[in-house]
Amino acid sequence: MASKGREGEHPSVTLFRQYLRIRTVHPEPDYGAAGAFLEEQAHQLGLGCQHVEVAPGRVVTVLTWPGTNPRLCSLLLNSHTDVVPVFRVCVWRGVQALYTKEHWSHDPFEAFKDAKGYIYARGAQDMKCVSIQYLEAVRKLKAEGHHFPRTIHMTFVPDEEVGGHQGMELFVQRPEFQALRAGFALDEGLASLTDNFTVFYSERSTWWVRITSTGKPGHGSRFIEDTAAEKLHKVVSSVLAFREKERQRLQSNPHLKQGAVTSVNLTKLEGGVACNVVPATLSASFDFRLAPDVDMKAFKEQLQGWCQAAGEGVTFEFVQKWTEPRVTSTDDSDPWWAAFSGVFKDMKLALEPEVFPAATDSRYLRAVGVPALGFSPMNNTPVLLHDHDERLHEAVFLRGVDIYAQLLSALASVPALPSDS
Repeated sequence: MASKGREGEHPSVTLFRQYLRIRTVHPEPDYGAAGAFLEEQAHQLGLGCQHVEVAPGRVVTVLTWPGTNPRLCSLLLNSHTDVVPVFRVCVWRGVQALYTKEHWSHDPFEAFKDAKGYIYARGAQDMKCVSIQYLEAVRKLKAEGHHFPRTIHMTFVPDEEVGGHQGMELFVQRPEFQALRAGFALDEGLASLTDNFTVFYSERSTWWVRITSTGKPGHGSRFIEDTAAEKLHKVVSSVLAFREKERQRLQSNPHLKQGAVTSVNLTKLEGGVACNVVPATLSASFDFRLAPDVDMKAFKEQLQGWCQAAGEGVTFEFVQKWTEPRVTSTDDSDPWWAAFSGVFKDMKLALEPEVFPAATDSRYLRAVGVPALGFSPMNNTPVLLHDHDERLHEAVFLRGVDIYAQLLSALASVPALPSDS
């Protein structure tokens, strides 16, 4: 690892904080500044760099460390450059503020480091830490004179936090992606509260469903029959009963993780024109996250059944629907998994394979046949992605660089496979 930087701070930490200060925050992420920053890192590290515009203003930056055997498929290290917003307030101490002092101890785009070594910033966990850990692991390996058979590509993609529809979803269909010949990928994971590290081999499928109920309108003072509200209430009750059943299933089985059950939340209610008018139409929107083993055809039929049971005039539509769940092998006979898990065995670190409870860009990679694992090397750390006071300790960050250096060495050295031909 490099020598200590200014005021005793490790230069990898300094670089991390610099990246955190780039405001790639929605709804107007500064992707241009992020791309320039990454290109400068490529120049310093002697890596190839290309920018692929997949949609207007949406650019994927690819950094490449060529391997010694170009016939082999490559190792792909993916991360997203965008971060979610923070709560805004109109005035704080007499000036326009980007955050509330009530929720954030420090400006979320200052990358403040406190006396204990915690770095506060939006993106500290999700997932600018991983982006810089990739870069610093490569820096460490190159400085030590390593060369590996497989090429290593690092992709930095936009818009993951808004679904990846103008990011990875488009990129995997591009010839530039095909040219990478990715054989295996790493992407983001989650922090772990324990000594163990979590790794995610699949993820739940996102179904955003809007249920619309139509009924008889009229004056708000009357007992009108067959109203939109009555029928919508029946559907909402059915969905929330299902939610409670899945919640109880999760809580009653200590061996189940959240990603192994289907979750649902009521996220939006719409309708009505005035307090004294019974509306003709009301709608409720739900966020379903389907476990990988769910029969999607049967689940869609269940949605239809809930609507039909509520009465005539109740329908549903999909706002978003992912129907291509894929599972990356965690069998010891799989060379990629053997290389990945072997690093943790050698380092005497515990690894817990799980299903990711939400959605990441890994789903697009798996859907086009690239096995992917979601992993962020953050143990003994509270899960603070998208939360107030998102932060990461510098010691956890630096250890992650060392872990990635070991992972890159193992994965980029996986011997030739049938899939390489």
